[in-house]
Amino acid sequence: MQPVKIRVLQMAECPATPPTIGLVQEVACALGTPITLEAVLVETPEQAEALAFLGSPTVQVEGRDIEPEARTRQDFGLT
Repeated sequence: MQPVKIRVLQMAECPATPPTIGLVQEVACALGTPITLEAVLVETPEQAEALAFLGSPTVQVEGRDIEPEARTRQDFGLT
């Protein structure tokens, strides 16, 4: 089984990022799903646009935001 690629996009020192990463790891473990987890620091508006960053933290699985409503949004930025 191929690992699922999960990316956590974050701003510097976001207090919600460590618990979010922990939750992602906990859920993957409970499901028995191997993952590759990448934490990405978003520092510029250009990065935010390129990565579809809607706020810190943003979790993407295989390049798609975990929130279905977020998949159609275009208001990317450092928020």
